[in-house]
Amino acid sequence: MAILTQVRDPRVQNVTVTAVEMDPDMRSATVHVSVMGSPAKEELALKGLANSAGFLQAQVAERIETRYTPRLKFKLDNGVKRSIEIARMLSEVLPPPSPAAVAPSQTPVSDAGTPSTVEEPVSPVGPVGLPVGSKDMEKPEERA
Repeated sequence: MAILTQVRDPRVQNVTVTAVEMDPDMRSATVHVSVMGSPAKEELALKGLANSAGFLQAQVAERIETRYTPRLKFKLDNGVKRSIEIARMLSEVLPPPSPAAVAPSQTPVSDAGTPSTVEEPVSPVGPVGLPVGSKDMEKPEERA
């Protein structure tokens, strides 16, 4: 949260913390971050985070009770960008879905070619798990 709301360095933009690895002695931590943008923006954001490390360490020290405040190191995590790139490649290689496979969010089509209606089952339970027609469902002014 401190990176998002309190770091005022203009280089630190579009940064998401993806993971934090603590050393066994709890004296240092590696903060994995994902930065949306070009490689140049990634490098700028890492430099801005490195310059803000002292401030961020002070913020951590206020929130945790340990003998030592961990020294923060920032490392770029390209996992999100890599997964987007892999999804793009797969969409280029794989064939499009067949029209016979209907996704659950699509409206089924009847034999006549018109959208058919799917009726939702009627539940015998009212709001807050009360049976329909229960006296507890009366309006408060009706009980008085």
